[in-house]
Amino acid sequence: MKTRLIICLFFAITPFFLTAQYNPKALEKAEEAVTAFKTKNAKFETYFGEAYGYAVFPSIGKGASGIGVARGSGIVFEQGNAIGKAKLNQVTVGLQFGGQAYRQIIFFETAADLQRFKTNKFEFAAGASAIAVKTGAATNLAYHDGVAVFTITKAGLMYEAALGGQKLKFKPFKGVNQTKTTEASSKKK
Repeated sequence: MKTRLIICLFFAITPFFLTAQYNPKALEKAEEAVTAFKTKNAKFETYFGEAYGYAVFPSIGKGASGIGVARGSGIVFEQGNAIGKAKLNQVTVGLQFGGQAYRQIIFFETAADLQRFKTNKFEFAAGASAIAVKTGAATNLAYHDGVAVFTITKAGLMYEAALGGQKLKFKPFKGVNQTKTTEASSKKK
């Protein structure tokens, strides 16, 4: 009897761990990050409109002294709708020292590229790199394997000659497609 009760409780609460809770404050921070990217470079207006989806990480903290670690969480958008949360973890090894905070946006070119991310079959290899966005500088959206990554440094200083990779995880919101941003576009299917 006790075993049955435990099994029933397990199956009753499991769905709560497979979906993310909608958090209006996290969505607000993600939208502030989107605005920061558009302010740095007007081309981002087009990028957000043309991408099938994107993951916005408003703040990623990174620190290193030989071994580097970075962590952050963000919001994932599909056709302008907030559909879930994303977690980013990174470990690097090499000559590095310092700490910094930065914003990151990952653009997904097609539905298949976003789906690969949503099924948690997505990881950046050691050779992958992000483009650092500078105010007014020419920035071209170049997809590699259906993905383009951009960063903006918020604060800190980091010296780095290291290798590592980013691991990303996705959790859908309960009641997906409940939130629509004003930046949305549904041009690409």
